[in-house]
Amino acid sequence: MPVGMKSIFAGAFAVTLMWGGAMSAQSVDELLAAGDREYAARRAPAALVHYERALKTDPDNYSALWRTSRTIIDISEFDTNAERRKAAFTRAGELAREAIAAEPKRAEGHFHLSRALGRQALSVSARQRTQYALDVRQTALDALACDADHPGALHVLGRWHAEVMRLNGITRMIAKTFMGGKVFGEASWKEAIRLLERANAIEPDRTVHQVALGQVYRDAGQKAKARVMFEAALQSPLYDINDEEYKAEAARELRDLGN
Repeated sequence: MPVGMKSIFAGAFAVTLMWGGAMSAQSVDELLAAGDREYAARRAPAALVHYERALKTDPDNYSALWRTSRTIIDISEFDTNAERRKAAFTRAGELAREAIAAEPKRAEGHFHLSRALGRQALSVSARQRTQYALDVRQTALDALACDADHPGALHVLGRWHAEVMRLNGITRMIAKTFMGGKVFGEASWKEAIRLLERANAIEPDRTVHQVALGQVYRDAGQKAKARVMFEAALQSPLYDINDEEYKAEAARELRDLGN
């Protein structure tokens, strides 16, 4: 179930109290390792406690910065409170920028900044979204410049192509002509499919890739391929903390496809 940021941080505080004595003696590496264990077990609020503590110990630590950014985004993705989401994604973006400043030639900071920006875009005006869309594309490209096979960045860029193609022609023309979004003219279903197929090939059991690729197949008129991807998403193992949400989305997509 979606969890609000208020309850998340309340839970994080409780965990901190419970573990306070032991955690105080832990090194940054130990805290990050503890956070990674919790994250791998899909206990993101508990992981966030360790990452936040590592960040408090070493505010410039690249690994702590991007992990904290990532986990805040994950926790907040399905929060139903708009103000909490906005605040969370703003903070996640700030942390990602600090990670980039610490290690500009490593992909994770750029990738999580692209994620944060994409979610921030949902709370701004249509005109502002054009700039956010341009920034999302650029940060995903920056991540791929650091790691050409980064599946997350491939996913983001593939989704970018798809979202631009889903705009109606007039909206896309206005953005391209009057809002500085000439690069929108480069968007295509072909590139959306190529990028998301590559992300799915690198991480074949990630539900989030399967759902996104299925939606692109659907909108590109490849209904049979879309069905295969949505069915695969329902069968894939639980990995991300929001996989139940993604699987529910896949189930809805299958129902909408019909026979």
